[in-house]
Amino acid sequence: MITINIFYPNKPGSRFDMDYYVRTHMPMAFRLLSPALKRASVEHGLRGEEDGSPPRYIAMAHLQFESLEKFLEVWLPAAEQLTADIPSYTDIEPVIHISEVQLSR
Repeated sequence: MITINIFYPNKPGSRFDMDYYVRTHMPMAFRLLSPALKRASVEHGLRGEEDGSPPRYIAMAHLQFESLEKFLEVWLPAAEQLTADIPSYTDIEPVIHISEVQLSR
């Protein structure tokens, strides 16, 4: 199992529309990446390590696929549409991290 982690750094003055992301962008992603997409979650950053500090990331998405090959099969045809929608919800350049799941409960 692999996870595609998408991090949106919390930059002062940046824009991130969580409502659009959850209600419009992610349903589009689910539709375009199915049936290869096995599970997904979206998180909204609340705070940093120290009390009162801002979160390092304003939002994160975690998308799980059986394998990198399965992800690429659905990503390649969907990439243009999904990346073209990014300006609809943010001006932040996402940080992408692909990892292999070693433990999950």
